[in-house]
Amino acid sequence: MVLKKLGVLGVAVMGLAYGSSAFAQDTLVYCSEGSPEGFDPALYTAGTTFDASSKQIYNRLVEFERGTTVIGPALAESFDVSEDGLVYTFKLRPGVKFHTTAYFTPTRDLNASDVVFSFERQRLAENPYNQVSGGTWEYFNGMSMPDLVVSVEAVDDLTVRFSLSRPEAPMIANLGMDFASIVSEEYAMAMLEAGTPEKLNQEPIGTGPFKFVAYQKDAVIRFQANEEYWGGKAEIDNLIFAITPDNSVGYQKLKAGECHVLGYPNPADIAAMQDDADVDVLEQEGLNVGYLAYNTTVAPFDNVNVRKALNMAIDKQAILDAVFQGSGKAAKNPIPPTIWSYNDAVVDDAYDPVKARAMLEAEGVENLKMQIWAMPVVRPYNPNARRMAEVMQEDFAKVGVEVEIVSYDWGEYLKLSTELDREGAVLLGWTGDNGDPDNFLAVLLGCDAVGNANRAQWCHEPFDDLIQQAKVVADQAERTQLYEQAQVIFKEQAPWATIAHSVVYKTVRNEVQNFKIDPFGGHIFYGVSLAK
Repeated sequence: MVLKKLGVLGVAVMGLAYGSSAFAQDTLVYCSEGSPEGFDPALYTAGTTFDASSKQIYNRLVEFERGTTVIGPALAESFDVSEDGLVYTFKLRPGVKFHTTAYFTPTRDLNASDVVFSFERQRLAENPYNQVSGGTWEYFNGMSMPDLVVSVEAVDDLTVRFSLSRPEAPMIANLGMDFASIVSEEYAMAMLEAGTPEKLNQEPIGTGPFKFVAYQKDAVIRFQANEEYWGGKAEIDNLIFAITPDNSVGYQKLKAGECHVLGYPNPADIAAMQDDADVDVLEQEGLNVGYLAYNTTVAPFDNVNVRKALNMAIDKQAILDAVFQGSGKAAKNPIPPTIWSYNDAVVDDAYDPVKARAMLEAEGVENLKMQIWAMPVVRPYNPNARRMAEVMQEDFAKVGVEVEIVSYDWGEYLKLSTELDREGAVLLGWTGDNGDPDNFLAVLLGCDAVGNANRAQWCHEPFDDLIQQAKVVADQAERTQLYEQAQVIFKEQAPWATIAHSVVYKTVRNEVQNFKIDPFGGHIFYGVSLAK
C-alpha cells in the first residue's frame, strides 16, 4: 500500500472527527465509508479514492455540473473538434493557481504542459512517472486510450491539442472523468528530482476547491479551502473525512452531531432517519449495477453453461429482501435502466435451482468448491456484501456447490481481484462516471479492460466488436442499436451474475445547505454550506 500518515495530524483534529458534537461553523465533517487507495485518481477506480482526491483536490478540462449529467467547461474555457472527429483543441482558463501547501509552493500557474504531462504519464511507457506507485492506469488502459490517443501537444501555454486514431463518440464525457484530473508537472518533476516521485500520490497538489492537509489511514483525512480557487473560495473553510466503515456507527455519529453527512446509510435505518427531525434523507435512483464476476479464464468458470447454471441458482429476490430492504431492484443487464440504450427486451436468468443442478451435472461438474469474495466496505450498489455472499452461499449449496466467503482490506481487494489467475467469483459493482453506456460496457467488459476493471477477465470478440463500433459512431440511435445487441450477447455468455440496481440514499444533518446527490456516486462539497 502507498498510503501512510502524512505531516502532523493534531489531537484536535482527531477530536473534531470523532469526539465532539460542537463544530466550528466553517467545518464540515463527512462520515466516509472507507480509506482511499491513494490521492492520485488516475491510478485507481474506487469511489472512496475519488471522493478523497478528484472530487476535492483536482479539476479536469471539462466537468459535470454538480448533481447532473450535463458537462461543461472547467480548466478549459472552450474546445473545438475537427470535422473528422480526430482532433480536439482545448483553450485553458488563464490564471488558475495550483495549491500552495506546507510541502510545496508552486512558481507558476496552470499551463498546457500540465495537461500534457497528466495524460502522457498514463500513455507513454518511457514517461518517468509511468510506473510510479504501480502505474496501473486502470481507466486509461481499460478505455482503450493507449490505442485511441496518438498525441497530446501543447500548442502554446494555454492551448492543448489531442490527436486521435479514430473518432470517439464519448470523448468529451470521458475527459470529465476522475482519471482525467490535471496534476502539476512542476510538482511532479520536483519530487522526481528529490527522489520521492510517489509523493505525487501521497501529498497531492491540485487546482481544486480544497487543499490536502493530512491523512491518517483508516481514521481521518483533513482538507482546507483553497483561498485562490479559480471558481471562488468554498463556503466551508475546513473539510474532514471521518472514516467510518460501519454505516450503523455512522448513523449514531450523525445523530450525535459528530458528522454532518453520511454517504451510505444502512437500508434498515432509513425509516428511522426519515422520522428524525435533525436529519434530511435524500434519495435518487442510482446509475449503478451490482454484480458477481466469475473468472472466465479459470475452469470450470470458463464454461458458459456452468456460469449460466450458477446464475440460475441465485435467488435475487432473497438478496433484495435481505440486503437492499426495499432500496433496490433486480438487475438483468450490465447497465442500469436509467441510462440510454438499456435493452428491456433481454430476458433475465430464471431462478431455478433444480434446472441449475441438472445443468452442472450435465457439464460433469460435481462437488464444486469455490470462493465468493465479499467487499469490506459499503457501496451504493451493495450495502452489505457479506450478507449478500451468505445468501449466495446458501443458494449454491442447494445445487451442490460449496462456497467459502473471503475478503480483504479494500485496497487489496481491488488490487487482487484484477489478477488474471484469481480464484473465485468477486462481488463488485459500478456507478457510472459519465452517463454513457461505454463507461459500463467497455470499461467493465471490454477486451482492453481485462486485468483491470474487467474482473471477469472476459474477452469475447463478438461483444467487443460491437462496443468498439459504437465508440466511433456519432449517431446515438445507431449507437443504441449496437449496445442493445451487446447486451443480448452479454446475457447469453454470462460473465457475471447481474444482481441489483440500487436507490441511492444520502443523509445529512439539516444544517447542511445545498448538498446534492451526484448521479455518478461521488461526494462533492464545493457549493455546500452550513447554516449559521
